[in-house]
Amino acid sequence: MNRIEKALMHALFTHLHHNTDKAVDFKAIGTLNRKVAKMFPDALIVGPGDDAAAFKFPGSRGIFVGKMESHCSPCVPRPYDAAATGAGGAMRDVVAMGARPLFLMNFIGTRPLEEKVIVGPCGFAGTCTCGKCITMTSGERANMMIKGMRDMCRSMDVFIVGGGFSTSFSDIVPATVVSVIGKLVTKKPLTKPAKSAGDRIILIGRTGSDGNDTLYRAGLVDVMKPALARFRDERAVMEASLAAFRTGKVKACSDLGAAGIGAAVCESARYGGLGARVNLDKVPLREKGLLPEEIMICETQARMVVQVAPRHVDAVLEAVRAKRVRAEVIGEINGDDKQVFEYRGKVVAEIPNVPTRAQMKELRNV
Repeated sequence: MNRIEKALMHALFTHLHHNTDKAVDFKAIGTLNRKVAKMFPDALIVGPGDDAAAFKFPGSRGIFVGKMESHCSPCVPRPYDAAATGAGGAMRDVVAMGARPLFLMNFIGTRPLEEKVIVGPCGFAGTCTCGKCITMTSGERANMMIKGMRDMCRSMDVFIVGGGFSTSFSDIVPATVVSVIGKLVTKKPLTKPAKSAGDRIILIGRTGSDGNDTLYRAGLVDVMKPALARFRDERAVMEASLAAFRTGKVKACSDLGAAGIGAAVCESARYGGLGARVNLDKVPLREKGLLPEEIMICETQARMVVQVAPRHVDAVLEAVRAKRVRAEVIGEINGDDKQVFEYRGKVVAEIPNVPTRAQMKELRNV
């Protein structure tokens, strides 16, 4: 495995962020949900397992979507951006199901408010050696996190309706958890798995070099540089995505969060029992000089991936671009059992749907 493959496959097949089934007994949850469904038939439509859950409130009209997400570790080097992008990421998951986010609840857990904390690249070490960190109180950091979530909600017109707060934490890493609920605007929920070979993959939004969490978790870089909050772009991409959904032509959708384009494409194809081929040269960029590994797995916010039949590509692109948001066809779903990523005419990564034993052994040693 090369560096890109190792980082992405570690995220997809080893790290718990993409493998919660290794820590959570979803069979037991499924048994519980089937029992409750006897009392409330047809209330649960999707969940758990996709970008977000889709459900009906018994006795009410419409379908609602809910998502909970944490962004704890990134709050050590960048508390404001990390809290904002945690909220924005949960909102994008709701949007990815075909819904507009409406309400947010949050929880923040931190050390006692008067204790000192280090904010910056050396935050995990507890001592600054780079000269770029800032020492502040836990209370000051908590205020930065709250402001980040508030500013994201302001930009997206989402209510903050409540939450929780604790100062009993002792760890270096604070907790920031958000829960978002929205209402479906499509006829039925969109889902992540790819639907058909031949469908085109459209990327909505532009990619930058920020957000190296995947490389950091795989031990391939020494310093975590979380993604930056992009408030105006987040709102614009949401509106553009909803416009694309209203065409009725989008067959599958996923937001771009952890592990970026690579994870969004690989998970969608794998869950659909299909493969994909992506040309990274086609990805709209925020800046020049990006390496293929950055284009593929950086976690720049305000992006969405949709899949569309070839005959409907123009209609979807027109709907997105009418909102003054970049969108390009970057690849195609196929009948293979792997995802192939090309850059400047060369294959830079091949990600199998089912890794070999040798590959899994190598990943466990990362």
